[in-house]
Amino acid sequence: MKDALSPDNIILSLTLEFAIDAVTFCDRLSDMKKFVLANQLLRSATSVGACAREAQNAESKSDFIHKFKMAAKEAEESHYWLQICRLSPGYPDPTLLTEKLIRIIKILNKIIGTTKKLQNGN
Repeated sequence: MKDALSPDNIILSLTLEFAIDAVTFCDRLSDMKKFVLANQLLRSATSVGACAREAQNAESKSDFIHKFKMAAKEAEESHYWLQICRLSPGYPDPTLLTEKLIRIIKILNKIIGTTKKLQNGN
């Protein structure tokens, strides 16, 4: 099995790095007693990479697409929680985390779109 931080699989590398950064950010939120948001963000942010990792052992192209769609949904949810942090007074600035997430979302959407085209024979 290849190391998730290997440049051979950029989405696994980026989602793992994002999850680690999100854990640190959520620790800051918890230190500020922002527990509800910290827990919500922690779950969705770490699920992005977990779903992408799970897709690596998909049983079919349809299953692969489904698992990456789940990763994209978790990424969108994470983006929502980060927007709340950005717009709420007294919360830490999530700009760097948001920028990383937007890159991940673009790659996830590209993977999904390309795989759909391959599946349909285009």
